[in-house]
Amino acid sequence: MESYERREPWNKGKLVGQKAPLKPKDIWAIRIHLQNAHQVRDLALFNLAIDSKLRGCDLVALRVRDVTHGNQVLSRTAVVQKKTQRPVQFELTEPTRAAVATWIERAKLKPEDFLFPSRLHRSPHVSTRQYARIVEQWVTAAGLDPSAYGTHSMRRTKATLIYKRTKNLRAVQLLLGHSKLESTVRYLGIEVDDALEISEQIEI
Repeated sequence: MESYERREPWNKGKLVGQKAPLKPKDIWAIRIHLQNAHQVRDLALFNLAIDSKLRGCDLVALRVRDVTHGNQVLSRTAVVQKKTQRPVQFELTEPTRAAVATWIERAKLKPEDFLFPSRLHRSPHVSTRQYARIVEQWVTAAGLDPSAYGTHSMRRTKATLIYKRTKNLRAVQLLLGHSKLESTVRYLGIEVDDALEISEQIEI
């Protein structure tokens, strides 16, 4: 009985429920799959999800006017986050602008329209649940385990890559729209790995 009590919980020190970010090769696998399948809406949604680093609820609620000015898709924009009511800025890279412009033209969307309207009558735009199902299709098509990835994988992907390349936590905090730096540290799940990495580089 004593040994049972001493056993550590399986999740000690682990980030439970955290969905893995995509690796660059996974991003390209999904992009190529969507391009080959001529899934214009999904390509725009995927690219925008990666670039914007928005939560699913904010991503699906975007309107055409949020990312365009006249006939041009913007290279930078800002939206107010539903969860925090704070504005967050994001960039739209050239492939994302091209994919979004193609989708707007194909779907004949007006500035006031939702960027990703729902095909269901009861919902004005793609719901967060629909978005979760779409993400599951993407990761499955890329040969990944759908249980390890989710909508938060889209939000975390670019943030994680930026942090790995720059180690600039403050920049990532601003891009994710976190009010506290600790939230960003926790969100990226970097404490232990980074502490060990830094420790390894110190020679005494």
